[in-house]
Amino acid sequence: MKTKVSSHAARDHDHLQNHAHRHNTGFWLIAACFLTAMAFSTVPTPLYPIYQHRDGFSTFMITVVFATYVVGVVASLILVGPVSDWGGRKRILIIALAVEAVAAILFLAWPTLPGLIVARLITGLGVGMITATATAYLQELHTVSRPTAGRSRFEIVSTAANIGGLGVGPLIAGVLAQYVTAPLRTPYIVFAVLLLLAVVAVAVSPETVEKLPQRPAWRPQSISADHGDRAGFLAAAVGAFGAFSVFGLFTSLAPGFVAGTLHHPSRALAGLIVFVVFGVAALTQSATPRMSLQARLSAGLIGEAVGLIVLAAGMYEANLASFLVGGALACAGAGVLFKSSVGSVAAAASPAERGAALAGLFLVSYLGLIVSAVGLGIATQYTTATTAMLWFTAALLAVLAAAALLSRTGHRNAVA
Repeated sequence: MKTKVSSHAARDHDHLQNHAHRHNTGFWLIAACFLTAMAFSTVPTPLYPIYQHRDGFSTFMITVVFATYVVGVVASLILVGPVSDWGGRKRILIIALAVEAVAAILFLAWPTLPGLIVARLITGLGVGMITATATAYLQELHTVSRPTAGRSRFEIVSTAANIGGLGVGPLIAGVLAQYVTAPLRTPYIVFAVLLLLAVVAVAVSPETVEKLPQRPAWRPQSISADHGDRAGFLAAAVGAFGAFSVFGLFTSLAPGFVAGTLHHPSRALAGLIVFVVFGVAALTQSATPRMSLQARLSAGLIGEAVGLIVLAAGMYEANLASFLVGGALACAGAGVLFKSSVGSVAAAASPAERGAALAGLFLVSYLGLIVSAVGLGIATQYTTATTAMLWFTAALLAVLAAAALLSRTGHRNAVA
């Protein structure tokens, strides 16, 4: 009898081990897919000056193209954001990656300005489906594969894949555009292949959402603070808005500023600068897992504020080094701030509402992306790029001050 019981226990133990191992493998596969998808979303960043020179459109038109992408993201978050909570993480990710692959094909088949606008819109639709779904998926895979571990691996990997991916795309595209023929084709061919491989990776990963006996009624995602901690959600949302405002600058207009105002037209350099600032943001996040949430928020807010001031000074003095250092500091602070926002919302929301809560957070974040890019684009029509940057810095410092005030209020309420 003891032998039989021991045999059952051994089989159960092996089953749990295999289950955890499969989910651990899935965790890294989904992280790689997340990074690939986010990298593809910024592939056009160092290519915008090439499009601009070839077709003769203004800096404002670049912001229109970028805004179209963000409109796609926001629309997707509203329409599809909560669906993966009951429709399954795998299904939504496979559809989203396939949508991005279609966008890559459109970039190749329709290389004029209208095609660029449509392809960016479709890219945004795919990214909107991916961000909240992949983040929730990673947390669930992490929890199953390491049930007794803390949350630091999930927080570091999810935000590194998200923000790090934003820097990887311009680096690859910039290097290919500088040193390989067909700069407006080769990067999209490379990423079309990577996205198709990502679809296969998701297909072999384990699902983490149980199929419901009855499908809930579909409803669009709304921005709501009712996800377990109203004050905490509002503080996280304003912080994420401020963080993505900086990211919007570097994924839309920064290469044009470097080529025009700072007089450095190299495509590889433009991609490298975006990679460095987002890479620093991703690396900085790995140094903060042991910090308390409040300390992490403070560090992010201060880092972004100081970086913005140095960045604006670099623009004012036409100094590339100051621009790069300021951008790295601002994005490092923004990365820590965004990581804290994602972590606090994911922890406060119940599993059944986690995808919806993160979709709401990303929705606010991408509003920050579009407001900064379009605002700067409009401002450059009426004043110099340097003056527009000074106004942008002042406005964003006010947003960061509001985030600091909200986080302190929420912390006092939690303690009370």
